[in-house]
Amino acid sequence: MGKVIIESWGRKPLQDQSVEIVERKGLGHPDYIADAVAENLSRNLCMFYKENFGVILHHNVDKSLVVGGRSSPKFGGGQVDEPIYIIVAGRAVTQARKGQETVQVPIGSLAVESIKTFLRKNFRFLDTERHVIADYKIKQGSVDLLKIFDCKKNIPLANDTSFGVGYAPHTPTEKLVLETEKYLNSAKLKKELPEVGEDVKVMALRRKRDVALTISAAMISHLTPDQDHYMNVKEETRRRVEDLAAKITDMNVDVRVNTGDNPRTGALYLTVTGTSAEQGDDGNTGRGNRINGLITPCRQMSLEATAGKNPVNHVGKIYNVLAKLIADKVHREVKGVNEAYVKILSQIGRPVNEPQITNVQAVLEKGYTVGNIAADVKAIIDEEVANVSKLTDIILRGEVELF
Repeated sequence: MGKVIIESWGRKPLQDQSVEIVERKGLGHPDYIADAVAENLSRNLCMFYKENFGVILHHNVDKSLVVGGRSSPKFGGGQVDEPIYIIVAGRAVTQARKGQETVQVPIGSLAVESIKTFLRKNFRFLDTERHVIADYKIKQGSVDLLKIFDCKKNIPLANDTSFGVGYAPHTPTEKLVLETEKYLNSAKLKKELPEVGEDVKVMALRRKRDVALTISAAMISHLTPDQDHYMNVKEETRRRVEDLAAKITDMNVDVRVNTGDNPRTGALYLTVTGTSAEQGDDGNTGRGNRINGLITPCRQMSLEATAGKNPVNHVGKIYNVLAKLIADKVHREVKGVNEAYVKILSQIGRPVNEPQITNVQAVLEKGYTVGNIAADVKAIIDEEVANVSKLTDIILRGEVELF
């Protein structure tokens, strides 16, 4: 199982510290789009490989780029003048034997359709034929990594020396940020306030029990007839988030929406399609949310991109999922653990169920010591690491969020 180190971390739980900063880049943010299209392609490749060859073959398509276009939004209308350009790059098995036949993998059509399918499903006003150019640059993987992948092995070999990081639980501030973005991109909100676009970013600064919640929300120009209407929708958005915040936390929450607006000059956050990518805002895989759905500088976290990596032996993906699951389980099941932080390190070429080290740091409740929790924590680690190969199907079924 590799070495396991369990230790007490003698610090205050984050929610009891004086300052906390939390961010979430929402569904329509260019960085989220970059993650999502890469992951969509990985899942579609997995499905094609399994349907045609019976196994998932080697691929890593975790390099995607969203290059912003150019648009002219205006009250009651507007147009996209230059399309958004999205490209997914990486490596994949492009042909394989099926009996006596060599089957070509339709990488190009899979890549383009993976991009467009995500956009069609999640954006109401983004036309994938007129507003977007979908592209790909995917080549055959390196011989060494193909050998390490070896789909015939019962236990896959790690294709990288990398680490995963997870923690539990979310603080009230983290819950607030996560739930705010999900609410603003919910079907219910879009039905009641259709002017709110999909590009929503939420940033929280907590000073003791005072939270400054700053929301950036793209507004749909053709649904917004004039500035008064824009300001009314903005105010209604603020009010609704205040109501949501009151259900999540009893802290003092000050909600501000689109603070960069300047009504006197007419500089307002209007978009034609609902994403800032139409106006030159770019995106890149791995620059957005971590495995917990947030960007949390006050926490331990990995900078690894989970999106687009294969879910069989790429530890940059599966170890981040594994670390989160262990942290959740330790916090939920082990009495006396206030917070759990988990770090797992692989070594390229070693079985994925044999990490170099698994380190759990626990912020303990008063009266508890490492001796009180070590056996239970070790049992959870042993079980989850032994079952790490099961994460492939869990990821493909969409049972864990990756970003």
